[in-house]
Amino acid sequence: MAKNTSYSLPKDSKAWQQAVNSIAELLPDDINLHDFDALQSLPLFALIVVLPVEVPTLDIHQYVQSWVDEQPNWHLVTVAEDKEASFVEVPIEHTMTSPAYVTAGVRIHSSNENNANSSKVEPHNPSDSSAAPNTTAKPAFVSAQVFRYLLVPVTDTLMHAGKKVAAAHMIDEQLTSRLRHDLAEHQLAQNNSHSANTSAKPRLDNADLVDCHILSIGHMLRTHKLACFDMDSTLIEQEVIVELAKTAGVGQEVATITEAAMRGEIDFDESFAQRVALLKGVPTSVLDEICARLSLSTGAHTTISALKALGYHTVLVSGGFTYFARYIAEQLGIDEVHANNLDISAGVVSGHVQLPIINGAKKAAIVAHTAERLGIAMSQVVCVGDGANDLPMMASADLGVAYRAKSIVQARADAAVNVTGLEGVLYALGYPAFIAKQS
Repeated sequence: MAKNTSYSLPKDSKAWQQAVNSIAELLPDDINLHDFDALQSLPLFALIVVLPVEVPTLDIHQYVQSWVDEQPNWHLVTVAEDKEASFVEVPIEHTMTSPAYVTAGVRIHSSNENNANSSKVEPHNPSDSSAAPNTTAKPAFVSAQVFRYLLVPVTDTLMHAGKKVAAAHMIDEQLTSRLRHDLAEHQLAQNNSHSANTSAKPRLDNADLVDCHILSIGHMLRTHKLACFDMDSTLIEQEVIVELAKTAGVGQEVATITEAAMRGEIDFDESFAQRVALLKGVPTSVLDEICARLSLSTGAHTTISALKALGYHTVLVSGGFTYFARYIAEQLGIDEVHANNLDISAGVVSGHVQLPIINGAKKAAIVAHTAERLGIAMSQVVCVGDGANDLPMMASADLGVAYRAKSIVQARADAAVNVTGLEGVLYALGYPAFIAKQS
């Protein structure tokens, strides 16, 4: 049985501001260190290195310092913990069960077969084997080491915003590539020292070894208040429309279209209409069975719980279907849901698309409208996703985070999370690793 442990994260921490204050003499005299727009004009970056604890580690501080020493224009400052910060508790289950609704003990049913938007929650009958879920245990998050630094120019030269973004991506790629290579070499050397069997050599570009985030310091200094998440392959491990397609016997056809759309090779509206048409005739009686197959992504519950404890308003914005999105949002405690209606006629999926389709542009519009309604500036918004249709909302936010995403999305995101669960979003926001509360 899972055990709850309280972990904590700092709220209203001044750690990054204190780090900026400590290098005031390196910056232009007329710069106000509390003027985030002014700081945005400088090539002043937050460097965040995230390593899963199971990865054999080098001396990361010495390693990163040696890399910076080779760069003639950069200076490294370690971000110290803010000892005066208040902390919030985040109760976390050490072992989550997949799917989440098993622990919640509920099922959902359509209360009107012609309206998949209308749903109610009913107790789950454990004896109902027709919807027996997979109960594979999984961790609530991936234990990781988080190293935080400022990357500071050694001159007071200002940089144009466009060049600054390019410089950030260049540094990110160079440092990430080097760290992955050397960590893989280090791991291989350790393996060789313990065993003569070297058949399982790590790939030198293995994306599971380390995440390096090179971000504008403004992302760390601003107080974010709104977090918006994609659902499919982000909050959950599956693509719901593919699960529906499997039931209809067209799984491969829909999966192929879905993958092409996520890579940005097919217009989302066109691909959505093609996929929904292939679902014609799927009975609503299988919708609960599909819910039973859905599993939360590692770290999803932890991340939403932490963001809520930190005061964020959370939103699920999906190009999938409301029937499933509402269910997932309820399991996670997400504040609001926006998704497509699943058109139902005579107890089966009609194959027709209800307009408007929540595509990339619509996702961005929903995020902007939600922020305006809540009185939150877009500079206080974080968006997380994995597919090409998530790029518009990620671009509109102050921080766009790609989670185990397609290459095109990782390349255009502000940060890319690959080595942890979804809780890696918290690290990209500048938070330290979770601290277990001492009993």
